[in-house]
Amino acid sequence: MNGRHFLFHTGVGFDAAVVARVERRGSGIKRYAAHPLFVAATFETWFRGYDHRNPAFRVELPDGEVIEDGYFAVVSNTSPYTYLGSRPLVLAPDAGLDRPLGLTVFRTLRLPVMLSLAASALASGRRLVHHGAVAYRSDLTGLTISGYRPVPYQVDGDHLGEAEHLSFVYEPDALNLVVP
Repeated sequence: MNGRHFLFHTGVGFDAAVVARVERRGSGIKRYAAHPLFVAATFETWFRGYDHRNPAFRVELPDGEVIEDGYFAVVSNTSPYTYLGSRPLVLAPDAGLDRPLGLTVFRTLRLPVMLSLAASALASGRRLVHHGAVAYRSDLTGLTISGYRPVPYQVDGDHLGEAEHLSFVYEPDALNLVVP
């Protein structure tokens, strides 16, 4: 992403705003109360810290398809996206280290829809990727996210600031992994 390698995922928009809020609280509390802290930060960000009425960006895919109304997106190299306790949160069920990138774009932040999508992600993610409020694509060799304004982004859980343009390229040989 913009020349920076990542192993797991990059979050753009709402997801990254939540990570930024958690990081502002300090690493000590994050280490000891990570899951409750992220849940609380998610609700706090939704209610008070992020524009959930206007789309933040558009996504351009290699085949020319454009997804216009993104509120947040996750570009995945692996699945699950994260865990809530011991339960996997699956946003890109087809993602894996041996496959090109997965993309999950959330096209709304309406609370009832988001709660339904969160339940699906905790189940397996299969319903989530077919939901009308989600644009899901797999096996992408590249994509570009262009913000309608500067949007927050995070890489592998680290908030890196805001950008108006993020360019992703799948590089299958960038890292050698040894799996026991």
